[in-house]
Amino acid sequence: MSLPRPLDPIRSIKMKIGLLVAGAGAAALAYFRIRLGWLPTQTSLIAIGVGIVTSQILAHGMTRPLRQMTAAARVMARGDYSQRVRATSRDEVGELAQAFNTMAADLEAADQQRRELIANVSHELRTPISALRAVLENVVDGVAEPDPATMRTALSQTERLGRLVSELLDLSRVDAGVTPLHREYFELSPMLDEVVAEAEVSGRDARFVLDVRPGKVFADRARLHQVIWNLLDNAMRHGPQGGEIVIVSRPVGDGGVVIEVRDQGPGIAPADRERVFERFTRGERAGGGTGLGLAIARWVIDLHGGEISVVDPAGIRLVLPGSPG
Repeated sequence: MSLPRPLDPIRSIKMKIGLLVAGAGAAALAYFRIRLGWLPTQTSLIAIGVGIVTSQILAHGMTRPLRQMTAAARVMARGDYSQRVRATSRDEVGELAQAFNTMAADLEAADQQRRELIANVSHELRTPISALRAVLENVVDGVAEPDPATMRTALSQTERLGRLVSELLDLSRVDAGVTPLHREYFELSPMLDEVVAEAEVSGRDARFVLDVRPGKVFADRARLHQVIWNLLDNAMRHGPQGGEIVIVSRPVGDGGVVIEVRDQGPGIAPADRERVFERFTRGERAGGGTGLGLAIARWVIDLHGGEISVVDPAGIRLVLPGSPG
């Protein structure tokens, strides 16, 4: 960092390379003159000139990717992330070009995700807000009475909004790296009963079957509750009306546990089984949603050091390890 950088004021890297060749050649000729006491001036100047011209010709191909990256970066600053540069050389400039292309691809994917987030969230917000507005307008206009059934409809739409906001808050915590876990040993069966009880009063028509062996799990109870709820919500949305949802739990290994949630829906295509855990990806199954539920589930399971995967038929499997101690 403390070494001098005398060529920094020069704006062209080709000019810098030319000056480098000229300076190196002049230094070499000066050494010969000092040691030999004689040097052919015309021949020396011609040699330096040939070296400079040759360096400029070769430097054109060396600096071309740099010029392309500069032009591409200016276009990307205006929002076009489709720009790529040719990365065929194997030197540092080639590595820089490859890194630039990787960065451009990541930015393009992030921009696409941002657009999908806006579209998905806008759609998900519009539906409950429109339904809630219709209910309230009917009550205000006297078309409907504020009876328990009407209020339950309004409440369900409000709860739907609350779940969406919670998912977005969790997503912001993921991006911010704020991911604390409060692990403890607790009986898994009562917690699964609680989640199923919440799902049964959610207003969706589904039958729940619990096949749970007694046992404790070492995990963050609130986070695991959230994961199971997301899986049940996903199963209710993608399963048939009045279909059966099976929750299976088995102890494995040294204090670990396997949990599966299966529905009677069409399942997830093999090509989508990894993508379905990515943000804003909803796969090919119908039912709407923001595509955040399974992404958040994967985030929580990864924090626990476990695994989450798609299994046949139409199921999601969680594998949680035992206590690290």
